[in-house]
Amino acid sequence: MAILLLLLALTLPGHAAAPPPKKPAATKPAPKPAPAKPAKPAAPPSYPVLSLKVEGLQNLTEQQVLAVAGIKVGDTATKEAFEAARDRLVSTGAFEQVGYKYTPTKDKKGYAAVIYVTEAQPVFPVRFEDLPATAEELTAALREADPLFSPSIPGTRQVLDRYVAILDAYLEKTNRKEPVNGSVAADESGKLVVLFRPKRQPPSVAEVHFVGNKVIPGAVLQKAIAGVAIGTLYKEPNFRRLLDYSIRPLYEARGYVRVEFPKIETAPAEDVKGVVVKVTVEEGPIYKLAGVVVEGAPVDSRTFAKIQGFKPGDVFQLNAVEEGREQVMRSLRRAGYMTAKSEWRRNIDEAARTVALTLALDPGPQFLFGKLEIQGLDIETEPAIRKLWTLKPGQPFNADYPDYFLQRVREDGVLDNLGATKSQLRVDEASRTVDVTLFFQGEKPAGIRRRAPRR
Repeated sequence: MAILLLLLALTLPGHAAAPPPKKPAATKPAPKPAPAKPAKPAAPPSYPVLSLKVEGLQNLTEQQVLAVAGIKVGDTATKEAFEAARDRLVSTGAFEQVGYKYTPTKDKKGYAAVIYVTEAQPVFPVRFEDLPATAEELTAALREADPLFSPSIPGTRQVLDRYVAILDAYLEKTNRKEPVNGSVAADESGKLVVLFRPKRQPPSVAEVHFVGNKVIPGAVLQKAIAGVAIGTLYKEPNFRRLLDYSIRPLYEARGYVRVEFPKIETAPAEDVKGVVVKVTVEEGPIYKLAGVVVEGAPVDSRTFAKIQGFKPGDVFQLNAVEEGREQVMRSLRRAGYMTAKSEWRRNIDEAARTVALTLALDPGPQFLFGKLEIQGLDIETEPAIRKLWTLKPGQPFNADYPDYFLQRVREDGVLDNLGATKSQLRVDEASRTVDVTLFFQGEKPAGIRRRAPRR
C-alpha cells in the first residue's frame, strides 16, 4: 500500500522532479575581418620619345649608331628600352663607353633623348688579301650585315670576330668557302691595317717562269727575280712589288717603260713544297727621252744639260738618267747642300712614245765647313798637311773635298811611306756645319814635299 502511494505520487503532473539545468553550448568567437589590402598605385603614364640624337661621334654617323641601338622616335621611353639599346651598342666592341639620358620636353608631351658614345680607338683601314672574292664583294657583304661597318674600323676582338663570322658565312653561301682570319697587321708600307686573309699559311715560291718575253731572255729574268722571291711566302700583291723592284728596271733600262705583267698564275711544285709562279710579260714599245728639266736647283743648272743621260732623242734608259740624277746631287753636295733630296716626275706621250722627265729638287739648308782634325801624323808633319788644306772655316762645305784631298796627297807623293788614309765627317744639323777628321795610318812618314793638292 505504501509502495502504491509512492508510485502515484511520482507520476502525477506538477510533481515530477525538475530535470537538472543544461550547460549552455560552447560557441566559437566570430572571425576578425581581414585587413584591407592597400590599393596599387596607378602606373605612371607612358610617353613617347619625341626627339633622339647621338653625341660623341668621330668616325661613325648617327644613322649607323641608331640602327644598332634599335630605338627610334615614337617608341615609348622606358629605362628598360634604353638599357637594352645601351647593351646592344656595347656588345659590338665598337665603343669604349655608352650612356643615355631622356628628359621631358617643354610641352610635357614626351621625352627628348640623347645617346652618348665614345668610339673605340684607334681605327685602321680595312684590307683584304688572297680571299676568293673581290674587295668590293666583301665590303658589300660586311656593310649589308653590319650597319656599323666603315672603311676604317677598330681592331677590337669583338669587331674582328664579328666580321670574320660575316665573311665566313658569305663565302660559304657563295660556294667559295675559305676560313678567314682577321688581325691588325702592317701593310707593305709599314702602315697598320685591319687585314682579312685566309687562315691557312700561304705557300712559298719554289720557281718562277716567264712567258711572252722577247727582249730579255727568260734566264736573265729568272736570275733577277730568284734572289728576292724564291723561298718567300707567295702573296700576289707582294710578288707584284718584287716584279716592279727587280724586273721592271731591266726593261726600263732598255726603253720599255710600259712593260706590264697582266697575268700571274700559280701551280703546286712537283719536287718541293711550294708553288710555281708563271708570269705573263707584255713588253710594249720602246720610248725615247723627250728631255729633262731640273727644278729647284740652288746652283747654276745650265751645266746639267751636258749630262750624258739627259740627252733628248736618245732611247729612254733608266740607268742613264739615274746616273744623271746622281751627278746633279753630287753638284749640290759640293755646294754644301748635304741633305738635298730629289724626286722624278714623268710625263709620257703615248702618241709620240716619249718620256719627259722633271727632276724636282729639295736642296735643304746649306752647310758650311767647321774645323779640321788630323790623326796619325807626328807634330812635324801634321802642320804641313794642315797648311795644304785649302777649305776655310765658314765656306760652303764641299762634300767631295776630303777624299779628293787625301787622293791628291797620295798621287802627288806629298808624304813618303804613306799607309792607309780615310776621312770622317761630322754633320751638325743645329749649327749647319761639317767638321772633318783625316786619318793617316802606316809607317811614320819619312818626309814631306810641299806641294798643295789642287782643290
